[in-house]
Amino acid sequence: MNAPKMRRAALLTAGLLPMILVAGCASNRNRADTQYVARDVSTLYSAAKQRLDRGQFEQAALLFDEVERQHPYSPWARRAQLMSAFSYYASRDYTKSIQSAQRFLSIHPGNRDAPYAYYLIALCYYEQISDVTRDQKITLQAYDALNELIRRYPDSRYAADARLKIDLVNDHLAGKEMEVGRFYQRRREWIAATLRFRKVIDTYQTTSHTPEALERLVECYLALGIPEEAKRAAAVLHKNYPGSEWYERAYRLMQQYAPNA
Repeated sequence: MNAPKMRRAALLTAGLLPMILVAGCASNRNRADTQYVARDVSTLYSAAKQRLDRGQFEQAALLFDEVERQHPYSPWARRAQLMSAFSYYASRDYTKSIQSAQRFLSIHPGNRDAPYAYYLIALCYYEQISDVTRDQKITLQAYDALNELIRRYPDSRYAADARLKIDLVNDHLAGKEMEVGRFYQRRREWIAATLRFRKVIDTYQTTSHTPEALERLVECYLALGIPEEAKRAAAVLHKNYPGSEWYERAYRLMQQYAPNA
């Protein structure tokens, strides 16, 4: 390599070296942030809040946990528990979010922020609701958690949103019952199908699935040879959903298979 080229290479290396050192320091600092290092509570909480503001939710949660671990009797610890729960929620680690919120409630059951903790727990279950073709255990847990929030704090600002979400959860659970009922219907297991459709009408009567459930009951009762029951289901359908496509289908079925019922 000639002298000019050697000088240029040396200059490039010299220019890169400070950046490498800075990057290395930053990397070490990032790792150190979430390791156990004794720090005063305000510094530790501030570091956690900065991570949260940057969208580094998992690291923020770990730092908020450190606030509680290093300073368990500080007023900051109570706030850090909730911030940890929120940070885990934002990072979609719903299990840890629920655990953090439940820990807060177990230590501070009467705290003014308790409604928010209950709301976070409900949200964690709600966000995990799967489609109706899968097991609905999480959906039921979301339903229970939302109801618990409303029962305990009916006038809180979180209760209104919880009520809206309960309507959606009920619709989802009704959809699952309909899916199972249609499955039994396709297999011509009329009684099993009837039980599912009746549950939708009795338990989830305010959902969007009720008109179809009534029409499916008409089909099942006719298939079972009990037209009087089919007539009752059709009458309820006519009274509550007179212009729906499901009533029109039920009406045609009754005219075709039980005109004198």
